[in-house]
Amino acid sequence: MVRQGSCRDATPHTPYSTRRDKRRVKRQKEGHIHITVWRERKTLRREMGENTQDGTPGSWFKITIPYGRKYDKTWLMNSIQSHCSVPFTPVDFHYVKNQARFFVQDAGTASALKDVSYKIWDEKNRKISIFVNPSTVPYSVRYKLEPEEMEQLKLTINKRYDVSQQALDLQSLRFDPDLVGHDIDMILNRRNCMAATLQIIEENHPELLSLNLSNNKLYGLDGLSDIIQMVPTVRILNLSKNELNLVWELNKMKGLDLEELWLEGNPLCDTFPDQPTYISAIKDCFPKLLRLDGQELSPPVITDTDTPCLIKPCKESYKGSDALKSLVLQFLQQYYLIYDSGDRRGLLDAYHEEACFSLAIPSSPEDPALSSLCEYFKESRNMKKPKEPSLCVQPLKHTKHNIVGSLCVLPKTQHDLSSFLVDMWFQTEKVLCFSVNGVFKEVEGKSQGSVRAFTRTFIATPASNSSLCIVNDELFVRDATPTETQSAFSNQEPTLTPSSVPTLSQEQQKMVHAFSTQSGMKLEWSQKCLQDNEWNYTRAGQVFTMLKNEGKIPEEAFKQIT
Repeated sequence: MVRQGSCRDATPHTPYSTRRDKRRVKRQKEGHIHITVWRERKTLRREMGENTQDGTPGSWFKITIPYGRKYDKTWLMNSIQSHCSVPFTPVDFHYVKNQARFFVQDAGTASALKDVSYKIWDEKNRKISIFVNPSTVPYSVRYKLEPEEMEQLKLTINKRYDVSQQALDLQSLRFDPDLVGHDIDMILNRRNCMAATLQIIEENHPELLSLNLSNNKLYGLDGLSDIIQMVPTVRILNLSKNELNLVWELNKMKGLDLEELWLEGNPLCDTFPDQPTYISAIKDCFPKLLRLDGQELSPPVITDTDTPCLIKPCKESYKGSDALKSLVLQFLQQYYLIYDSGDRRGLLDAYHEEACFSLAIPSSPEDPALSSLCEYFKESRNMKKPKEPSLCVQPLKHTKHNIVGSLCVLPKTQHDLSSFLVDMWFQTEKVLCFSVNGVFKEVEGKSQGSVRAFTRTFIATPASNSSLCIVNDELFVRDATPTETQSAFSNQEPTLTPSSVPTLSQEQQKMVHAFSTQSGMKLEWSQKCLQDNEWNYTRAGQVFTMLKNEGKIPEEAFKQIT
């Protein structure tokens, strides 16, 4: 028996299918004839009027965006607000599986939001759908803290606030004696508890810089993400010793300009194959991050056309504009400063999110171990060799994380920037293609001291702050010829002796030589620059660039180039 108004015997429910203005209410099978009865669908306002939760007819509505998880919360809400005919305040924004969901109160707002469906396009030219349905009262509203509970929570938070450091310590908040004594159960995974906490912080500590939420059993950050709008000043966030399982939870916090983040003790830390991959994934969420779990991170590659070139010996065959040459040379010098520093993770921000990288070496003998370039054989791509088409694609490295991970396993090097020859192949307003030829030597491993020649072709696009963003990187490595080997590093000064620098370790001596080669300064000046920056190679390079731009480095500090 089918009740009037029911569609249980109809075709299976497809929640994301396009709804018709009328809907099927009765479908019977009489012999071989299917009979379908239709009726006019109730208007949204009529359906809203029949919603009587919490004693308020038609008061709350659930707004659902299918596949909304893949969109940044700030962008999504700003886009919806800009297309909506009336202003609205979303309540309890959160994600359920792949959906984004929030609630609004008022029938007019709900109708206006329904009209926004399919009017927003994402960056891939896909329309975004919005579904509106009557709802029960949202959790955070239904279980909103009583005024006396809010007052006690406020007293507890103020007690934990360090005025001198603008820091708030909310670790293990649920077990705070003051809250437990008043029978207040503050579980920050509950949206009403997190909302009340953020409300008090916004009203009483709007200039907060540091927030410690460790040991609160947090497994999701939906509620905490409101801090981006409510307290955007936070620069230090401690989420250690919680229950965060997936790194995409951190995407909800992308709007914060964090400089320090603590995540140790969360299950997500064990989902990465190694430390570099972990750091790269976190820095992708927070590009300005300087410290992770107490560890100093390498700064990103910085290029600027207003800054003169670090090293003059580089040659270029392209006679283009001075600004363009300055941009490319500066980019290359900053790139190889990081590349040769021993920690190539700082190159992550030099690449586009979907960049591509390939490495090739000359044809090798059947036994790769017999080749002097055996360290590069595994990553090499030669399209003439593989018999299967799929094997031509496998050696390609896609996405900036895979590219930098691949660069990190290549032998450590020291490039001779005075050997560089730069060619510009073509340029448009949006794309620049150039190549660099030169030599380098390996500085560790069984091939230590071996000189290699290379050709590297970059395709890049303009980025912010007059920098370049690599979208394609092709590297070819071969053994250097006897002539190239003999002329390599010919401008380098004699090796440091124990009598001249008795306190330097072998590693520090290598750093001095590398810095001298890349900066063009004499050994003693290079050593001083490194010592003044506590042997932080990247920071020393940035300080050198700044001082040179300001004309504060005397001419006698530099080697004479013949």
